[in-house]
Amino acid sequence: MKRLDGKVAFITGVARGQGRSHAVRLAEEGAAIIGMDICAQIPSVFYPMATEDDLAETVRLVEKAGGRIVTTIGDVRDRDDVQRAYDAGLAEFGYVDTVVANAGIMPVLDQGSEPQAWHDAVDTMLTGVWHTLEVTVPGMIERGEGGSIAITSSAAGLRSIGLSTFPGQAGYSAAKHGVVGLMRLYSKQLAKHFIRVNTIHPTGVNTPMVANAEYGAFVDANPDVANDDAYKNPMPVELIEAVDISNALVFLASDEARYITGVTLPVDAGYNNR
Repeated sequence: MKRLDGKVAFITGVARGQGRSHAVRLAEEGAAIIGMDICAQIPSVFYPMATEDDLAETVRLVEKAGGRIVTTIGDVRDRDDVQRAYDAGLAEFGYVDTVVANAGIMPVLDQGSEPQAWHDAVDTMLTGVWHTLEVTVPGMIERGEGGSIAITSSAAGLRSIGLSTFPGQAGYSAAKHGVVGLMRLYSKQLAKHFIRVNTIHPTGVNTPMVANAEYGAFVDANPDVANDDAYKNPMPVELIEAVDISNALVFLASDEARYITGVTLPVDAGYNNR
């Protein structure tokens, strides 16, 4: 028997990066997957975002792992899109008991200097998380069998870090701190239903959000960023892998974590332990 047999996970930002890794790892452990992704470019984001081809590759990898998956193209900033993705999953699998609010952007370079970047960051990573919770939680309560909600925050959600005070950077930091407040609120309200709510806080992860030509060019032009101890992990690793976050999420989704709620879980190579 696998650790997540019988579970159905709703995952946002599933087309690539951490979201894809989460979908594959949870599927490997027996969960069925309901996934959504915007599959479009947000102008304030400096790197190329995921595409429909990326989403199709996630489907292929989940199915290769022996899992079942339903995907929808949609924007977490639009609650109706989240509802549509959720409804498509219910039509296929009947319920959701695991939620991974993962969709995120990093509008921190030049394009993030415009005021709209603040709204893009906050709307995606804070309002989008709220939309995800508001859509999924009522069904989990009604089902009456508990569940797990994991929200992707960041090391930047536990301490103030950043490249600038650009609107996009400020919005990123505010959103990643803000979801901790949402987690604490929902974890208290949902505990009586045995629905657990936690945040997870990665350091830099080796995904296209960070490992891209545009960010590499920025670092090359600003070597002080790469050499600044404020950006270095105490464990001697520059970036961790997406699967390192996925493994933590498998644990949080499993019955092994049945009494863990209201926790800010760092997976950060010691970044916040300074």
